Amino acid sequence: MISQDGCAVVVDPGDSAPVLEALDQYKLKLECILVTHHHSDHIGGLETLVEKTNAKVYAPRHPSIPSPFQVVENKELIRVLGLEVAVMAVPGHTLTHLAYFFPQTELGPIVFCGDTLFSGGCGRMFEGSPEGFLASLESLSRLPPETLVCAAHEYTMSNLKFAKAVEPSNRDLDDYVDHCKSVRAKNLPTLPSNILLEKSINPFLRVHLAEVIASAQKINPNAKTASQIFATLRSWKNDFS
Repeated sequence: MISQDGCAVVVDPGDSAPVLEALDQYKLKLECILVTHHHSDHIGGLETLVEKTNAKVYAPRHPSIPSPFQVVENKELIRVLGLEVAVMAVPGHTLTHLAYFFPQTELGPIVFCGDTLFSGGCGRMFEGSPEGFLASLESLSRLPPETLVCAAHEYTMSNLKFAKAVEPSNRDLDDYVDHCKSVRAKNLPTLPSNILLEKSINPFLRVHLAEVIASAQKINPNAKTASQIFATLRSWKNDFS
């Protein structure tokens, strides 16, 4: 959630209750809702919130997303809370997945990337292709390095366990693991991350590097191209424990 001048925008409300509680607690009016994709844990609270607040909804075109909403597409610019927001198509987790990039907020640039990019990882590839998913991650990686990464789930520790298996000699990763352990021990979130950090520790953004390639090729010796390395990593992560 982002708020400004008594109004708020919320992204991917899987449940209406905590949103309504926050609106009441901070005396905010919900101006609009941004939806990244159609999975139920991202839209479960949508209908109730619209009914109770009359907020405007921006979302990708998909039959599972309840009407009414305004369809938005790649490279479209919208304004919420008086702020410019760039819509980015980031297919891979789902074919119609979007991200919302706020280039200028009080906290600096922020991207809400749903389940495309997590700290230390990325979402499962349910509908997209390896080539498309990798292109989506690369488009996010080209955002300003200070951009805050607001992913939709706190999967960081399990992602970092996998990242260490892929890149055991990555010192930046070691430092981030220690940081995240300390944060989680205090029952605090690891998020948001940022683009600069993710490029230094997230194996799915590092598929061109020698150690990542070597680790992937131990799983699939036939993986040669960047998209094949990515596909191998994603398949490996699916069954990793």
